[in-house]
Amino acid sequence: MIDFSFTDNQLAVRDMARQLAQKAIIPGIAEFDRAGKLNPDLLPALARANLLGFCIPEEYGGLGMDYISLGLACEELEYGDTSARVILSVHIGLFSLPILTWASEEQKQKYLVPAARGEKTATFGLTEPAAGSDAVGIQCTAAKDGGGYILNGEKMWISLADVADYFLVFAWTDLDKKKKRDHTGISAFIVERAFDGVSTGTIHGKLGVRAGNTGYIAFQDVRVPRENLVYKEGAGFKIAMFCLDQGRYTVAAGSCGLIRACRDACVTYSGERKTFEKYIKEHQLVKQMIANMEAGYRYSSYLWMHAGWLKNQSLRSTRETSLAKWVACREAEAAAANAVQVFGAYGFSDEYPVERFYRNAKGASIYEGTREIHTLMQADYVLGFRQDKALERDLPKVEQ
Repeated sequence: MIDFSFTDNQLAVRDMARQLAQKAIIPGIAEFDRAGKLNPDLLPALARANLLGFCIPEEYGGLGMDYISLGLACEELEYGDTSARVILSVHIGLFSLPILTWASEEQKQKYLVPAARGEKTATFGLTEPAAGSDAVGIQCTAAKDGGGYILNGEKMWISLADVADYFLVFAWTDLDKKKKRDHTGISAFIVERAFDGVSTGTIHGKLGVRAGNTGYIAFQDVRVPRENLVYKEGAGFKIAMFCLDQGRYTVAAGSCGLIRACRDACVTYSGERKTFEKYIKEHQLVKQMIANMEAGYRYSSYLWMHAGWLKNQSLRSTRETSLAKWVACREAEAAAANAVQVFGAYGFSDEYPVERFYRNAKGASIYEGTREIHTLMQADYVLGFRQDKALERDLPKVEQ
């Protein structure tokens, strides 16, 4: 039986993340967004609040919270700005949770513990200049060499590229399988920024998430030790899909925060702005737009919470997570577009936050699986072309 009521611990996480957003994100976000720079105080603030590892078990430096708590934290951080939620998505969803599930005990002690404690920052490297939705189209290679591998290639559109200490990187280890597009030739590696041959750079001129660091990672003859191979050779594609399940979940929950931010901004503004001698909140079409935001927020929230409930039971949730991500991102785009409309000409100016919401919302319909990918996934489930098989490794069991 699904219970959508929150525990005291979950409410405490929500309230703590909400306070952090109000104190550490919202006051300076307009300035950092205009400058296109990550707030240098944000990562330390998240670390001090234990948000960088709070859903990782205590034995690995975390707080042992559950997936619903993770979703609530993502919603509250994105209420402040998408760039803050992205940090949790890549650091926890795309790195720490996969390492918890797939890595060896030695790897967990070396990489997961400092990441969970907030001592190190981590991210995920799958997308390349010519490979986004087509994950098997990556060109990065890791050739065996003595006791390790020689990594070559480039990753693109990587969040925290210039900030992260650790990268979970995917590359071909079997070139014959690469020619056949057989995904069992892809492997996953933990790569440190300190390794010789690793370089990064920032992507400028983004439409949205300007206050977040996004860039590229280049690998030139990078020697990766054998012990940094995650799980086993050929498991990279499965690990990457597991990563995306967790990342998409955080995006879905975060998008609900953006919807709520749009709604709240419109509620406040519509009670201050007058046209035709009455407050615009009295106009029926403005009411309709705000009502649509509320509806979008409500059903998108139930979708991500359903996916989170499944994850808490250690059950496969690829279908439910995909649906939650697709719908929540669609509703966030619609809410942001309507928010700009409610604000009228002022919505076209960065004097108010809704233009930033509008720009940020667009990105989520592209990353972590485009809306087209999720549309096809949902159709394939209904039509019987797609069925989820059991994972080689179960989701980590968490306490509620």
